[in-house]
Amino acid sequence: MSAPLGSIPPRSARSLPLYLQPRLLFIFVMGFASGLPLALSSATLFFWLAEAGVALAAIGLFALVGSPYNFKFIWAPFIDRVPLPLLTRILGRRRSWMLLIQVGLMLSIMALGFSRPESTPLLAAICALAVAFFSASQDIVIDAYRIEILDADEQGAGAAMTQAGYRLGAIAAGAGALFLAEQIDWSLVYLFMAMLVLVGMAAALFAPDPERRNPELAAERDQGGLHAMVIKPFAEFFQRNGTPTACIILAFILLYKFGDAYAGVMAYPFYYEMGFSKSEVATVSKIFGVIATLLGIFVGGLLVKRFGIMPSLLGCGILQMLSNLMYAAQSLAGHDVQFLYFTIGFENLSGGMGSSAFVAYLSVLCNTAYTGTQFALFTSFMAFGRTLLSASSGWVVEMIGWFDFFLISTVVALPGLLLLLWMVRYLPIARQTSQALGRALP
Repeated sequence: MSAPLGSIPPRSARSLPLYLQPRLLFIFVMGFASGLPLALSSATLFFWLAEAGVALAAIGLFALVGSPYNFKFIWAPFIDRVPLPLLTRILGRRRSWMLLIQVGLMLSIMALGFSRPESTPLLAAICALAVAFFSASQDIVIDAYRIEILDADEQGAGAAMTQAGYRLGAIAAGAGALFLAEQIDWSLVYLFMAMLVLVGMAAALFAPDPERRNPELAAERDQGGLHAMVIKPFAEFFQRNGTPTACIILAFILLYKFGDAYAGVMAYPFYYEMGFSKSEVATVSKIFGVIATLLGIFVGGLLVKRFGIMPSLLGCGILQMLSNLMYAAQSLAGHDVQFLYFTIGFENLSGGMGSSAFVAYLSVLCNTAYTGTQFALFTSFMAFGRTLLSASSGWVVEMIGWFDFFLISTVVALPGLLLLLWMVRYLPIARQTSQALGRALP
């Protein structure tokens, strides 16, 4: 009988040989595949749009192309349970879906690259929407694969390898794409990025199959029909926590990183209007910034181990909120590369710390019987802040300017922190998550 992930006492893997196991190396490569497409339909695309002369209000609306990340829980049950003809017999359920989705991802990235957003913005938006759809679908299957292929005491190492691979993919699609765009046309940049999807396809072909390693997974998914596939994963979460508590948890997931997301949509247009070149943005934001994020992830993991999930969420959330004030200060400093290092360093360090605590929180909420669907549900709610709720950001900038916009992005982070304070005080889940990591709240 499957149990909630939070009921399994996690054990930290400390030895280097663990990270050299083939399964974890495949997890690293899959993390790279997950990190690659997001920037291509968001941050990197936004810089391209700004350079092409697209209005800031329209760029803000382009955040809506990330909507598949919000709604991926709708089709996650099908990816979780439905086998693909022929491919599943050869590769297994997870790897067959992974390979099929990656073919669609490669083609959609190529199509986006050959669109012309300055003359046909609607076509570019449709292509970007396709990239986001296949990217969100890939995340469903890769997240589920990671949890299922690893033993309980390897989950911490798996999360670390996923984050490392993801950030490397983000560097390729962020800094790498911007450096290339200074030398070649954007269409060729996106063509090159599409070719990098082959790395993920190789992992899908050669990685071990979790259902062959654990036949009970396949047997369990083949039972129960449509109700078990579509209804039960969601019903189990609400039944386990109670409907009022479950709704509060989902609201917190939506709001915790909203301030970061609201400011993040306008980050690249902000760099462009401040006069930073592609190479400056690539160096500071996508190389130095990713290093700061990885450091933040490491520090966040230590904080979770030392203080527990909920206190770490609170402390890191406060730093995340305050980091938006650095952008307000940057708007006054203007084109100052040295100051940009401080801005990006603080923002990415605090963001990495918050992400580490947040992923730990989402993990203990999952039931391993419905890994893909429940994790997709949680991350879908998280993505609402980055897409639908952030779509007005460009319009707000045009109305009030950069300085006041970043002040507002700081204020909109407050509701998530206030809700967290209430949860720590009144909800049983706050104590359960801390106890799951061997820590108890006072």
